[in-house]
Amino acid sequence: MITTQPPLHVRHATHPAQILGFDTAALREHYLVEDLFTPDTVTAVLTHHDRIVLAGARPASGPLALGTWPELRSEYFLERREAGIVNVGAPGRITVDGAEFELTTGACLYAGRGAREVVFEGADAAFYLFSAPAHTDYPTTLVEPGQGNRLELGDQQTANRRIIDQYIHADGVQSCQIVLGVTTLHSGSTWNTMPAHTHDRRTECYLYFGLPESERVVHLLGEPEQTRHLLVADRQAVISPSWSIHSGAGTSAYSFVWAMAGENQAFSDMDGVDVQDLR
Repeated sequence: MITTQPPLHVRHATHPAQILGFDTAALREHYLVEDLFTPDTVTAVLTHHDRIVLAGARPASGPLALGTWPELRSEYFLERREAGIVNVGAPGRITVDGAEFELTTGACLYAGRGAREVVFEGADAAFYLFSAPAHTDYPTTLVEPGQGNRLELGDQQTANRRIIDQYIHADGVQSCQIVLGVTTLHSGSTWNTMPAHTHDRRTECYLYFGLPESERVVHLLGEPEQTRHLLVADRQAVISPSWSIHSGAGTSAYSFVWAMAGENQAFSDMDGVDVQDLR
C-alpha cells in the first residue's frame, strides 16, 4: 500500500480589493492549482474559503491510501469531512471501508463523514477529490455519467452547447453542503458558464480535464466590473471565492468538474451578470 502525501498546501482567503494589485504570478499563486496529479501521490490544497480541500490521487504503481494532514487536526481525513471524488483519468477503483466501487471516466463517488479508509487503484486513473466540513453522516454513493440529473444547456450559435451531469445536489446524492457535477462541452463549443454569475453564499472550484496537452482554457475570475484571467491547462483547478465570477473559453472542447460548498445547496442560487456589464 502506497501512502505518499506531501505537506498540505494552505491558501488563505482573499479580499476582492487584493486582486486589483495581483500580477499574473500572484493570480496563479492564489487561485490556480497546477500540480494535483503526481504519480503514486495524494496531493492536496486547503483554501480558507469555506475550508475546502482539493486533492488529486494518482495510483500509478499500486493501491494508494488517503491519509490526513496535521493542519486538519483529525485522526483520519473524513473524520469531520465529506468528499466528492471524480475520476478524470482511465477507469479505476476506490475502496471505502472495504466496499469497492468501480469508476469509469467522469464517474463520481460521494464519501460521507466517518469513512476511515479510502484507497485508490488504477494505473492510469486520476481521482480528483473535493472536500468540505460535514455535520452529519451520509452513505457512500456511486453515480456513473448520465445516471444523475442530466441537463442540456446552451446553443451552438453562441458556442456554449454543453451537457451538465448533476451528481451531488439537493435532489440527487445527499451531502451536508457539497454540490458537484461535471460539464462536458460539445465539439465546436468553447464557452462555459456564460453569461457569468457569482453566488455570494458559496465558494466554487473548477477542475478542467479532457483538454489536449497543447490547448488551454482562458478562465475569467474577479468581480464582474474588475475581471482578470488565468490560462489553465488540463487537470488544473481554479479556486473561485464567493465574490468572483467563474467562466471561461477554451481553444478546444473540454470537460470540467464544478463543485461548491457554502450556506446552501440550491443549484439555481446564482447572481447573474449580463455580458454587457462585464469589465
